[in-house]
Amino acid sequence: MMRPRARLFAAAAVVALALPALAQDRPTSILPPGFGDPAPPRINAAPAPSAAGAQPSATHAPSSSASPDSGATVASGAGEDQIATSDSLTIADEAAADVPEPQEVPDAARRDASLVGRLDPVAIGLGAEPWGAAHGLFLEQAMRRTEGALPSRWLHIALRNALLARAPTPFGLDPADWVAERSWLLLRMGEADASRMLVAGVDVTDFTPKLTQVAVQSALANADAAGLCPLRDGVGDVEPRVAPLIDAMCSSLSGNPEAAAADIDQSRRRGRVGGIDVSLADKLVGAGADTARAVTIEWDPVDNLNVWRFGLATASGIMPPDRLMSGAAVQLRAWAARAPMLSVEQRLPAARIATGLGVFSGRSLVDLYSGIYDRTDPDELTQSDAWQLRLAFAGKDQDARLAAMRRLWDKAKDPLEIEATRAMLGLAASRVEPDDSLAADAPDIIASLLAAGLDEAAARWAPVVAGMSSGLGDRCWAMLALAAPSTRGIDVSFSRIDKFIDRDTSNEHRRGALLVAGLAGLGRIDRASALRLSSRYGFGFERRSEWSNMIDGAARRGQGGTVTILAGLAFQSPQWTGIPARFVLHSVSALNDTGQRFNARMIAAEALSRS
Repeated sequence: MMRPRARLFAAAAVVALALPALAQDRPTSILPPGFGDPAPPRINAAPAPSAAGAQPSATHAPSSSASPDSGATVASGAGEDQIATSDSLTIADEAAADVPEPQEVPDAARRDASLVGRLDPVAIGLGAEPWGAAHGLFLEQAMRRTEGALPSRWLHIALRNALLARAPTPFGLDPADWVAERSWLLLRMGEADASRMLVAGVDVTDFTPKLTQVAVQSALANADAAGLCPLRDGVGDVEPRVAPLIDAMCSSLSGNPEAAAADIDQSRRRGRVGGIDVSLADKLVGAGADTARAVTIEWDPVDNLNVWRFGLATASGIMPPDRLMSGAAVQLRAWAARAPMLSVEQRLPAARIATGLGVFSGRSLVDLYSGIYDRTDPDELTQSDAWQLRLAFAGKDQDARLAAMRRLWDKAKDPLEIEATRAMLGLAASRVEPDDSLAADAPDIIASLLAAGLDEAAARWAPVVAGMSSGLGDRCWAMLALAAPSTRGIDVSFSRIDKFIDRDTSNEHRRGALLVAGLAGLGRIDRASALRLSSRYGFGFERRSEWSNMIDGAARRGQGGTVTILAGLAFQSPQWTGIPARFVLHSVSALNDTGQRFNARMIAAEALSRS
């Protein structure tokens, strides 16, 4: 008979077998630690845990009681050396008297690495123990197999919040390594700010090699060269090729240009890192005081963009060329949305991607357009999207506002652009009074309201939708049946659903399958009705897998965080078309059953609005 702990490890191993079509055995990282070297990331290099239960390493990076640049540490070393070599006891005593006592961090100021996070799990609907009794190795493997970019904006938001939850480290993991795993997944999701929040929650003296490596990548993703400096003591062990370049940049930032120049020149001579990778570091060194170094960055020979090149370029106020940015993963492009040294015009394309993914809120994108509006020449203003957005909010009447909204909706073509526009226009759409004459605009208005999370404002359209004919009326009804806070006044009868499916012209009645999956997951129709419709139209809801058993089991045990991670694991496709309806059924049901009802409704409705 298998012991409970062995069963936990077996379940972790089963994840790799249950979903071969969803992800590779190891996700392809957008964060190559070799900075141009195509080898897979070292954080992935450790062998996967086996069913036998191999524990992850808890080895810590070298630590000290003082920070790497602490004046106390340097002065103490100098004083001891002077005492040992001095022939004069008087001089030695005087030298020792000038040396301050090393300052230890008081116990009260130390932070608990096992409880790192920025969000209260209870307040965000995850419960007091979001991971429950789930083994850390199981969660770690599920997270590593999640590539990052999800087709669902609302699932992205739910997963980000779960990773930021302030909850105890799951059993079987080193606390700092658990922070590293969460931070690394956030980076792959495009969440540079959220990744930095987690890294900043751990004292540097508690860093493990894994967390040091992720912290380097997080600082670069945030275009924060200065954020590399507290990591100097440990970075040589995890990124030895660039450690001298980091030393050079930090020396320059701390006012030591001679040491910085020497480190850069030495790196060039050794040749371990060359080309643009050294030039970008030299560019930052040249930005320091009294360096008298001028560096020109040549992008022509560069054929790929990685975290090192992105981080140092944007930290210098340089936007990499469009050909490199457009060829990079969408997550990396989303990092540029908050790069502080870039102009608002440079950040706008990245901000639209970030909003479509869920990294940015619609209001954040509106704020960015407001900055562009203020900086645009008056002669060019009326031709800009910023002007149209202003009209959408502040047009003289509803007709003028709707005309501007239509122009913005029609302009968006890419799926991420479409969802970003909807989220941006959510508040403007909430000012449109429901009216039977606006039936043609109702789908876009309701989709915008739901992209912004304004479910109550969307529900106000239910009376208008009830009187609409099929076609547009079906589309609006389906979104409201899933997203409205309640179904009062919305027909969700078996016959109404059957009519929707019968009129559904999508491939294999996909929209009908998503509707039934969402309604059943939310408990708005019973499972018997869902299975009856599944049998009639071939939706396949009766099929089970190890993944469905795991997420259903986590939901029964009330593990809201585990459920969210497993839902993210299942949604491994760049588009909604790649997500089977039965995955939506189990994910929405599990989220709903663990108290994440708002997210469950928004994900279910998003499946309809984006399909």
